[in-house]
Amino acid sequence: MSRSSSSTDPVNLLEVGRIDKPHGVRGDVVVALTTTEKGRVAPGTRLFSGDREFLITASRPHQHRWIVAFEGVFGREGAEAISGLVLSAEALEDDDPDALWVHELIGSPVVEPDGTDRGVVQSVQDNPASDLLVLDTGALVPLRFLEGRDEQGRLVVDVPDGLFELLDED
Repeated sequence: MSRSSSSTDPVNLLEVGRIDKPHGVRGDVVVALTTTEKGRVAPGTRLFSGDREFLITASRPHQHRWIVAFEGVFGREGAEAISGLVLSAEALEDDDPDALWVHELIGSPVVEPDGTDRGVVQSVQDNPASDLLVLDTGALVPLRFLEGRDEQGRLVVDVPDGLFELLDED
C-alpha cells in the first residue's frame, strides 16, 4: 500500500521560526526567525506547527524579531495559547538542496577529518561571530568549522588544534 505525501507533510517542512510571546492585547505575537529569509513572515504566508496552519495577515520588524498577526488569533489569550510553538514552512524553490538545516544537525554525530569521534549535536546556539554546535560532551564548535557530512552521515568538523583539548583538561 503506497501513501502519497503532500508538500505540507511534516517531513517536507523546514523549521523557520518560533513564536516567543504575545505582543499587546490584540492577538499579535513576537516571532523569532531561525532563517535568514525574511519573506517567511510576509503577509499571505502560510506557516505550520504540528497539524495547525497559520496564515500571516500582518507583520513588521521589531528589534531582532518580528511582530506577527495570524488569521484567527484574537486577544492576548489567543496569542498566549500559541506561544512557544515552532513554526515550519515549505521549502522555497531557490533553497539550496545541499544546505544543512538546524533541525537536520540535531542528533548528528560529529567527527574530525581523521574520524575521531567528538560527540553528538544537542543544539545549535546563536552566536554573533558564528553559530555554535553544542555537543553532548559539552564542547562548543563554531559552525564555520563544519565541512559537511561524510558517507556515514556524520558531521565532519575541521577545528583549530587545541579546541577539543581545552575540554579534556577540565
